[in-house]
Amino acid sequence: MTDNDTHDRVETDGGTASPAQAHQQTDYLNEEVNLLKPSTAFMRDHLRVVWTSFVIWALIVFGPVTLTAVAPGPMTQTMPLLGFPLHYFLVAFGAPTGALILAAVYARKRDALDEKYGIDHTTPEAGGDAGGDAGDATATDGGVEQ
Repeated sequence: MTDNDTHDRVETDGGTASPAQAHQQTDYLNEEVNLLKPSTAFMRDHLRVVWTSFVIWALIVFGPVTLTAVAPGPMTQTMPLLGFPLHYFLVAFGAPTGALILAAVYARKRDALDEKYGIDHTTPEAGGDAGGDAGDATATDGGVEQ
């Protein structure tokens, strides 16, 4: 019987592993990937951010159009300050601006998740001596770089 629940691992000192430690110990190649029932804490947290962002994006993009179909009177009235109909303003300005803000919020949330789980995106410098020789680098065609 295998234990697929990796978020409650117990360390040898009797304490519970931090999210970063549990993430480091997780073998993602053997974990089940399921969008509706993620198997690790990182996947659950990341999917929570993705699904929340998706719902907000759908409201931003399809909300004005749906409101125009449901309540055409107030949505098609000209806004006194800008001189545009409200539905036009929301679709032309609100949707792209909302998507841009949503992208920035997603980036900040993802950075917070990476920090929580100890994910480091830095790569060793090319040609640097990070435990190997630069001459051993593998080319993209599978051969060895000369």
